[in-house]
Amino acid sequence: MFQQLHKKALGLAAAAAVAAFTAMPIAAAENMRLSTLGPGTSPYVVMNTFANIINEQLPEYSIEVNATGAATRHSIETAMGRSQFFMSSPNLHHLMQTEAGPYAKVKGAAKQSEKLRALFNFPMGYYHVATFADSGIESFEDFKGKRIFLGPPGGVAYQTSQLLIEAMTGYKAEEDYDVVTLGWDAASQSFQDGHIDVYFNPTLPPSPIMTQVVMTNKIRLLGVPEEQLENPKLAQLLQRPGYQLGAIPANVYGENQVTQGDVRTISVTVGIVTNASVADETIYKMTKAFWENIDERAQQTRLLSNIQLERAFEQLNIPLHPGAVQYYRERGLDIPQNLTIQ
Repeated sequence: MFQQLHKKALGLAAAAAVAAFTAMPIAAAENMRLSTLGPGTSPYVVMNTFANIINEQLPEYSIEVNATGAATRHSIETAMGRSQFFMSSPNLHHLMQTEAGPYAKVKGAAKQSEKLRALFNFPMGYYHVATFADSGIESFEDFKGKRIFLGPPGGVAYQTSQLLIEAMTGYKAEEDYDVVTLGWDAASQSFQDGHIDVYFNPTLPPSPIMTQVVMTNKIRLLGVPEEQLENPKLAQLLQRPGYQLGAIPANVYGENQVTQGDVRTISVTVGIVTNASVADETIYKMTKAFWENIDERAQQTRLLSNIQLERAFEQLNIPLHPGAVQYYRERGLDIPQNLTIQ
């Protein structure tokens, strides 16, 4: 009887071992975090697409998208290893290196900037300065006493919008107009609900938010008039890394956008940046997967057609990650020497 019980126990143990083995996952995906701007912005669309491509094409990785907060905070989190990817920009990195602007009170920001490496740059888009057509606001001079969303507080978009208004009119935030303090997602909804008079958003046209608004409302996009082109304060703003004048094409939002012709405004370049400590093989595989699948995604999402491999190094002032360098060399791209520093 003892032998029978012993055999039965062995059989149960073996069955349990087999069950435990078959229940074990083959390999757990490496969890990673990507921080970007809120839904409705072009960086969100591009970087969410990046995450989706990686999650679908490379099952060994799982990227979670964080779309809250400002890029200034995201940069520090990524440098410290709390996040693996974030949206940077030439100007943001310059401010971080020099501990200026939003980094003026961030101790050690310059040292932290040395830990960052780039995957690629892409056009963030054009500063949309939108108001409802029946608001009575037809120029920047009409901003006096209005409720204005500049961007999330502490972010570069906030600072840029504030400086643009001051350059064009001399108006100062909270003295001449009221600043609406919200994040990107909440601000887009608040604008649609009529609680914001002027809404700033640097994004590629056609912006998902603007496209949604013009379905039921007439809007006016405000731009930089001809007489402001020689403005020294505007020129100073445009000297920032990654900044230039561009134009939102006429009729991109249809008949409910009442401004006639192209809208001249500031355009900005941004990029996807990671921590130098992320494995070379990881970044190589991710960079490769993104560029091999982005064209197909662009057929479904018109905005993504602006993301082009030939522009990957445009205005880039952060060294490329070695894994990205490997992929670009395989593709035969001419990589500027200053971007290959390890």
